[in-house]
Amino acid sequence: MARNSDSPVAPRVSIPDIPPHLTAAEPSRSADLLAARLELVGTVDLAYASLEQCVISAAADRIDLTGATILDVDVTEIRAASVSMRDASIRRMRITGGRIGTLDLSGTRISELELRDVRIDYLSLAGAKGTDILIVESTIKALDMPQAQLTRVGFVNCRSDEVDTQGMRAANVDFRGLEADAFMDTNSLRGTTLTTFQIQQLAPTIAAGLGIQIKD
Repeated sequence: MARNSDSPVAPRVSIPDIPPHLTAAEPSRSADLLAARLELVGTVDLAYASLEQCVISAAADRIDLTGATILDVDVTEIRAASVSMRDASIRRMRITGGRIGTLDLSGTRISELELRDVRIDYLSLAGAKGTDILIVESTIKALDMPQAQLTRVGFVNCRSDEVDTQGMRAANVDFRGLEADAFMDTNSLRGTTLTTFQIQQLAPTIAAGLGIQIKD
Protein backbone atom coordinates (compact mmCIF):
# COMPACT_ATOMS: atom_id res chain seq x y z
CA MET A 1 0.00 0.00 0.00
CA ALA A 2 1.39 3.42 -0.93
CA ARG A 3 2.18 5.77 1.90
CA ASN A 4 -0.06 8.83 2.20
CA SER A 5 1.64 11.88 0.67
CA ASP A 6 0.80 13.83 3.85
CA SER A 7 2.86 11.43 5.94
CA PRO A 8 4.35 11.88 8.46
CA VAL A 9 1.51 13.42 10.42
CA ALA A 10 2.83 16.02 12.89
CA PRO A 11 2.28 15.65 16.65
CA ARG A 12 -0.90 17.27 17.91
CA VAL A 13 0.38 18.99 21.03
CA SER A 14 -1.50 21.69 22.90
CA ILE A 15 -0.51 23.96 25.79
CA PRO A 16 -1.44 22.71 29.26
CA ASP A 17 -4.63 24.29 30.59
CA ILE A 18 -3.39 26.24 33.61
CA PRO A 19 -5.81 28.43 35.65
CA PRO A 20 -4.85 32.05 36.40
CA HIS A 21 -4.72 31.48 40.15
CA LEU A 22 -2.62 28.75 41.73
CA THR A 23 -2.13 27.71 45.34
CA ALA A 24 1.31 26.85 46.71
CA ALA A 25 1.45 23.20 47.76
CA GLU A 26 3.88 20.73 49.30
CA PRO A 27 4.65 17.46 47.52
CA SER A 28 3.78 14.14 49.13
CA ARG A 29 3.29 10.55 48.09
CA SER A 30 -0.20 9.83 46.70
CA ALA A 31 -1.12 13.53 46.97
CA ASP A 32 -4.18 14.84 45.14
CA LEU A 33 -3.15 18.24 43.77
CA LEU A 34 -5.35 20.57 41.74
CA ALA A 35 -4.39 24.07 40.51
CA ALA A 36 -1.20 23.98 42.58
CA ARG A 37 2.23 25.58 42.29
CA LEU A 38 5.08 23.28 43.36
CA GLU A 39 8.71 24.21 43.99
CA LEU A 40 10.61 20.96 44.33
CA VAL A 41 13.96 20.63 46.11
CA GLY A 42 16.05 17.75 47.44
CA THR A 43 14.50 14.28 47.18
CA VAL A 44 10.82 14.46 46.27
CA ASP A 45 8.28 11.64 46.61
CA LEU A 46 5.21 12.20 44.44
CA ALA A 47 4.73 8.53 43.54
CA TYR A 48 1.11 7.64 42.71
CA ALA A 49 0.08 11.28 43.13
CA SER A 50 -2.53 13.05 41.00
CA LEU A 51 -1.43 16.39 39.55
CA GLU A 52 -3.96 18.39 37.58
CA GLN A 53 -3.51 21.94 36.24
CA CYS A 54 -0.23 22.40 38.11
CA VAL A 55 2.93 24.43 37.54
CA ILE A 56 6.23 22.94 38.70
CA SER A 57 9.75 24.33 39.10
CA ALA A 58 12.56 22.21 40.49
CA ALA A 59 16.14 22.20 41.69
CA ALA A 60 16.16 18.66 43.03
CA ASP A 61 18.26 15.56 43.36
CA ARG A 62 15.53 13.01 42.66
CA ILE A 63 11.86 13.41 41.77
CA ASP A 64 9.74 10.27 41.99
CA LEU A 65 6.49 10.41 40.00
CA THR A 66 6.16 6.65 39.57
CA GLY A 67 2.58 5.69 38.77
CA ALA A 68 1.41 9.31 38.94
CA THR A 69 -1.52 10.75 37.02
CA ILE A 70 -0.42 13.95 35.27
CA LEU A 71 -2.97 16.16 33.51
CA ASP A 72 -2.28 19.70 32.26
CA VAL A 73 1.08 20.19 33.97
CA ASP A 74 3.65 22.83 33.01
CA VAL A 75 7.26 22.34 34.19
CA THR A 76 9.73 25.21 33.79
CA GLU A 77 13.51 25.45 34.26
CA ILE A 78 13.88 22.08 35.91
CA ARG A 79 17.22 21.03 37.38
CA ALA A 80 17.22 17.42 38.53
CA ALA A 81 19.63 14.51 38.64
CA SER A 82 16.81 12.01 38.22
CA VAL A 83 13.12 12.18 37.34
CA SER A 84 11.15 8.93 37.34
CA MET A 85 7.71 8.77 35.76
CA ARG A 86 7.69 5.01 35.28
CA ASP A 87 4.19 3.62 34.66
CA ALA A 88 2.68 7.11 34.96
CA SER A 89 -0.22 8.45 32.91
CA ILE A 90 0.48 11.75 31.14
CA ARG A 91 -1.96 13.97 29.27
CA ARG A 92 -0.80 17.43 28.19
CA MET A 93 2.52 17.97 29.91
CA ARG A 94 5.16 20.50 28.88
CA ILE A 95 8.75 20.71 30.14
CA THR A 96 10.55 23.90 29.14
CA GLY A 97 14.18 24.71 29.88
CA GLY A 98 16.63 23.19 32.33
CA ARG A 99 18.65 20.02 32.64
CA ILE A 100 17.81 16.47 33.71
CA GLY A 101 20.30 13.68 34.30
CA THR A 102 17.91 10.74 33.83
CA LEU A 103 14.31 11.09 32.66
CA ASP A 104 12.64 7.69 33.00
CA LEU A 105 9.35 7.33 31.13
CA SER A 106 9.47 3.53 30.97
CA GLY A 107 6.03 1.97 30.69
CA THR A 108 4.37 5.39 30.72
CA ARG A 109 1.12 6.09 28.87
CA ILE A 110 1.53 9.44 27.11
CA SER A 111 -0.93 11.65 25.30
CA GLU A 112 0.57 15.06 24.42
CA LEU A 113 4.05 15.66 25.80
CA GLU A 114 6.31 18.54 24.80
CA LEU A 115 9.98 18.84 25.72
CA ARG A 116 11.45 22.20 24.73
CA ASP A 117 14.99 23.55 25.21
CA VAL A 118 15.93 20.77 27.66
CA ARG A 119 19.27 19.00 28.13
CA ILE A 120 18.87 15.35 29.11
CA ASP A 121 21.70 12.89 29.65
CA TYR A 122 19.49 9.79 29.41
CA LEU A 123 15.86 9.56 28.30
CA SER A 124 14.10 6.20 28.47
CA LEU A 125 10.81 5.47 26.73
CA ALA A 126 11.22 1.72 27.09
CA GLY A 127 7.87 0.00 26.78
CA ALA A 128 6.02 3.33 26.74
CA LYS A 129 2.81 3.86 24.78
CA GLY A 130 3.02 7.42 23.49
CA THR A 131 0.92 9.54 21.16
CA ASP A 132 1.68 13.15 20.20
CA ILE A 133 5.19 13.80 21.49
CA LEU A 134 7.13 16.87 20.36
CA ILE A 135 10.78 17.50 21.27
CA VAL A 136 12.21 20.90 20.29
CA GLU A 137 15.67 22.49 20.54
CA SER A 138 16.83 19.80 22.97
CA THR A 139 19.94 17.69 23.48
CA ILE A 140 19.52 14.08 24.57
CA LYS A 141 22.79 12.20 24.93
CA ALA A 142 21.21 8.74 24.99
CA LEU A 143 17.64 8.14 23.79
CA ASP A 144 16.25 4.66 24.49
CA MET A 145 12.95 3.52 22.98
CA PRO A 146 13.06 -0.31 23.08
CA GLN A 147 9.64 -1.97 22.79
CA ALA A 148 7.92 1.43 22.76
CA GLN A 149 4.70 1.99 20.81
CA LEU A 150 4.88 5.53 19.43
CA THR A 151 2.50 7.51 17.22
CA ARG A 152 2.99 11.05 15.92
CA VAL A 153 6.40 11.91 17.37
CA GLY A 154 8.47 14.80 16.05
CA PHE A 155 11.88 16.40 16.64
CA VAL A 156 12.90 19.96 15.80
CA ASN A 157 16.58 21.00 15.95
CA CYS A 158 17.53 18.22 18.39
CA ARG A 159 20.79 16.36 18.97
CA SER A 160 21.57 12.88 20.32
CA ASP A 161 24.67 10.71 20.62
CA GLU A 162 22.79 7.44 20.22
CA VAL A 163 19.23 6.25 19.69
CA ASP A 164 18.11 2.73 20.61
CA THR A 165 14.91 1.74 18.77
CA GLN A 166 15.12 -2.02 19.31
CA GLY A 167 11.64 -3.53 19.10
CA MET A 168 9.98 -0.12 18.66
CA ARG A 169 6.62 0.02 16.90
CA ALA A 170 6.22 3.38 15.18
CA ALA A 171 3.64 5.29 13.18
CA ASN A 172 4.36 8.82 11.97
CA VAL A 173 7.61 9.08 13.94
CA ASP A 174 9.65 11.84 12.29
CA PHE A 175 13.39 11.71 12.98
CA ARG A 176 14.33 14.35 10.40
CA GLY A 177 14.84 17.01 13.07
CA LEU A 178 17.09 14.78 15.17
CA GLU A 179 20.82 14.80 14.46
CA ALA A 180 21.98 11.47 15.86
CA ASP A 181 25.46 9.97 15.77
CA ALA A 182 24.06 6.43 15.74
CA PHE A 183 20.81 4.48 15.52
CA MET A 184 21.46 1.22 17.34
CA ASP A 185 18.83 -0.92 15.56
CA THR A 186 17.88 -0.02 12.00
CA ASN A 187 15.55 -3.04 11.80
CA SER A 188 13.06 -1.20 14.04
CA LEU A 189 12.82 1.99 11.98
CA ARG A 190 9.72 0.89 10.05
CA GLY A 191 7.07 3.61 10.36
CA THR A 192 9.63 6.40 10.76
CA THR A 193 10.73 9.21 8.45
CA LEU A 194 14.38 10.16 7.88
CA THR A 195 16.28 12.47 5.54
CA THR A 196 18.32 11.27 2.58
CA PHE A 197 21.48 12.20 4.50
CA GLN A 198 20.38 10.15 7.51
CA ILE A 199 19.75 7.14 5.28
CA GLN A 200 23.21 7.54 3.75
CA GLN A 201 24.72 7.51 7.24
CA LEU A 202 22.73 4.39 8.13
CA ALA A 203 23.52 2.54 4.91
CA PRO A 204 26.42 0.45 6.31
CA THR A 205 24.34 -0.65 9.30
CA ILE A 206 21.33 -1.46 7.11
CA ALA A 207 23.53 -3.40 4.71
CA ALA A 208 25.12 -5.39 7.53
CA GLY A 209 21.69 -6.30 8.86
CA LEU A 210 20.74 -7.63 5.41
CA GLY A 211 24.00 -9.54 5.05
CA ILE A 212 25.29 -7.25 2.29
CA GLN A 213 28.98 -6.56 1.91
CA ILE A 214 29.97 -3.06 0.79
CA LYS A 215 33.22 -2.97 -1.19
CA ASP A 216 34.53 -0.37 -3.61
